[in-house]
Amino acid sequence: MNRTIAFSAALLLATMSAQAQETGLPLWEAGVVGGGVSTPSYPGSPDRSARGLVLPYFVYRGDVVRVDRSGIGARLLHTDQTEFDLGLGGSLPSNSQDTTTRQGMPDLGTLVEFGPRLKLTLARPAPGQRLRLDLPLRAVLEVRGGVRQQGLAFEPELRYEMRDLGAGWSLSSGASVVLGDQKLNRYFYDIAPEYASALRPAYEAKAGLIATRLSFNTAKDLSPDLRVFGLLRLESYSGSANLNSPLHVRASGTWLGLGLAWTLGRSESHAP
Repeated sequence: MNRTIAFSAALLLATMSAQAQETGLPLWEAGVVGGGVSTPSYPGSPDRSARGLVLPYFVYRGDVVRVDRSGIGARLLHTDQTEFDLGLGGSLPSNSQDTTTRQGMPDLGTLVEFGPRLKLTLARPAPGQRLRLDLPLRAVLEVRGGVRQQGLAFEPELRYEMRDLGAGWSLSSGASVVLGDQKLNRYFYDIAPEYASALRPAYEAKAGLIATRLSFNTAKDLSPDLRVFGLLRLESYSGSANLNSPLHVRASGTWLGLGLAWTLGRSESHAP
């Protein structure tokens, strides 16, 4: 399995398992997931990356170890109102040859994010509904001919979850801002002198805002073993720290994902 497919699968699984932290669900589930995802090549890019795939999936909802919509991580503290964990996430690579603004520049590799996250439940307006504040701080590692640390990201997010809308539907929405240190912003927006041209002058990026995000995840149970799911994420780059970079072309971006999950097996025991 190559790294592009692996991280496409992670994104699809994140949407498919939108109810992963609900109590009463099986401790583990396994099956097959298929679908497609389309994202900007990088924040502010004029080009897009699209992937389609069919792959096995696995969800585990242990008391400490979790494999769910948030990625792969370890839950270190859990109460009714507060949760603290260590999480692992990632994003798709981008081939500079396929990106008009980065022709002749190094490719953007697979990015793996790892670090602590504090989750605070702010309100439970009704059964199956929750308003939550997530505060993740993650180191960003690039996997491309080795592993290199590419900075730090902080993405505070206000998330609202509705687990039972009737007819098998669930929905979660979130609003967040993505902040990066100078190293991470330089990874996306720097233009070194050796890659500069008359149309792409040299540029040194600075730390600050990368994007403001509004996201929606939805899923519907078609049967006990079959689920359809979708993802919509709207990104605005207004106010971003590096709008003056020649690599920063678009003022907004959209993520789209759609797929189908078929559960082939699940545990009789329930998640804690």
